Amino acid sequence: MKKILVGTHNTGKFKEIAYLLSKKYKKISPLELKIKSPKETGNSFKSNAKLKVKFFSKFVDYAVISDDSGLCIKALNNRPGIFSARLAKKHGSFYKAMKFILKKLKNKKNRNAFFKCSLSYKNEKGKITTVQGNLSGKISMKIKGKKGFGYDPIFIPKGEVVTFGQMPKLKKIKMDHRFLAFKKLKKKVKI
Repeated sequence: MKKILVGTHNTGKFKEIAYLLSKKYKKISPLELKIKSPKETGNSFKSNAKLKVKFFSKFVDYAVISDDSGLCIKALNNRPGIFSARLAKKHGSFYKAMKFILKKLKNKKNRNAFFKCSLSYKNEKGKITTVQGNLSGKISMKIKGKKGFGYDPIFIPKGEVVTFGQMPKLKKIKMDHRFLAFKKLKKKVKI
């Protein structure tokens, strides 16, 4: 069985990426190999995804896939963006970060937002392929739902009436920004 390292310490992300990958792969987590996360020093999702895939591939001789993703809110100048996870860390949890965002949007009419995912794949030969997926939607008035992870409970995807936090897991996985990026990746590489 071929191995692939799914370069993330976020268990929610790991599960989603592992689900999207073919059954022919044995999905390995950096946690199993006791590999720490690299510092995200890139200034875009794309550069952070590449940085992660290069970092994790130093430790293994098989394929690696990494993502950098986040929530971009129009009224907040597309923030938190690449700082999505760092905002949660700063506030002590994603729940507290969501409370902070909702407070910031209290008097804003425009609640448009999008989730962005950059997915970077490095094959055994060292070739890197990076793609992006965007999913438009809006920020809900309240934190709703216990499913998903991260900012899912405040994001309502376009065309839906419920947040990702309220949606059945499989429905979310088959429509989110990570799925959209993965579809593009599959057109470019055999994965």
